[in-house]
Amino acid sequence: MTPETARVAPKVLLHDHLDGGLRPQTIIELAQEAGHEGLPTRDAESLGTWFRQSADSGSLPLYLETFDHTLAVMQTAGGLRRVARECVEDLAADGVVYAESRYAPEQHLGQGLSLEEVVECVNTGFREGEALVAARGGQIRVTALLTAMRHAAKSTEIAELAVRYRDQGVSGFDIAGAEAGYPPTRHLDAFEYLRRENSHFTIHAGEAFGLPSIWEAIQWCGADRLGHGVRIVDDISLEGRPFAEWLDSRKHDPRALADVDLDDVSLGRLAAYVRDTRIPLEMCPSSNVQTSAALSIALHPITLLKRLRFRVTLNTDNRLMSDTTMSKEALLLAQQADWDLADLRWVTINAMKSAFIPFDERLAIIEDVIKPGYVALGHPV
Repeated sequence: MTPETARVAPKVLLHDHLDGGLRPQTIIELAQEAGHEGLPTRDAESLGTWFRQSADSGSLPLYLETFDHTLAVMQTAGGLRRVARECVEDLAADGVVYAESRYAPEQHLGQGLSLEEVVECVNTGFREGEALVAARGGQIRVTALLTAMRHAAKSTEIAELAVRYRDQGVSGFDIAGAEAGYPPTRHLDAFEYLRRENSHFTIHAGEAFGLPSIWEAIQWCGADRLGHGVRIVDDISLEGRPFAEWLDSRKHDPRALADVDLDDVSLGRLAAYVRDTRIPLEMCPSSNVQTSAALSIALHPITLLKRLRFRVTLNTDNRLMSDTTMSKEALLLAQQADWDLADLRWVTINAMKSAFIPFDERLAIIEDVIKPGYVALGHPV
């Protein structure tokens, strides 16, 4: 897998935060327009480096400060439209053909916009981006996921907003924020409402917190997908030992997960349920390494879960903070975990099957865009 092959291969992105993917130059220009002070630098390249280093620092306050700056420039109609438009352009340039971009409308009300105006501005930006890509001969579709924050009390209101706009570019609902101390069951009213309305939702679970977070998201809340879900490996044993214990003994072997004998792997009840029911896992390798949810790219559980045929998908999470793209994620796995183009094709189709748009539309993208794209690269589906 060469960098160019990884870039042009059709890709599908289900877990990408709009406020985590801005261009550094855009932040500088919008900050100047908004009178936002405090940027660590006004040089785009240096600012991009600062975002990555802050996210890598291990300091939670410094990591959270990065979002203070991106959110500060996303409080106006013009700022939201520009960020959304550029998001679409950047994803298309990286070979993404379908994406679900998530954001929390409640975090964009600082300059007087209403929740509805926030959604409409972002949707307009997405449509403008799609039109620009099409005018250049490209192809991409982007829908929105509306996110509620775990620590806030607006989840039902945001869920109602997602349903209100589901025929206008919003494909689903998400809940995010600190897992520990803020279980998804605090927001059961929102999830019950979404189920009554036959609406799709995903839940951030199994990243910073373990199996109870995953179990509650699925069995209590009824999540269609799991945001991250990397801690499902806590319910998997290798060679008779819990995953964490086994991995600790093999953490100096970068090929440990690629070479493990699958006959020596056993699944607990929850892991088996997740695999059997094909619950999609929105996995974000670089981000998980940054947050210590995984030791390294080489030892990220995505490789084991792929081999075990869980429905894993590959994602970016926060492109700016992780200095990443979908093609970079694919290349890192190719270089450090022996992935090849067939693996990328497999997770891409997994993601498209799991998208929150109607079945016939998902199937059309698989048959008319993804499969021909890989055939052109010499990898028939």
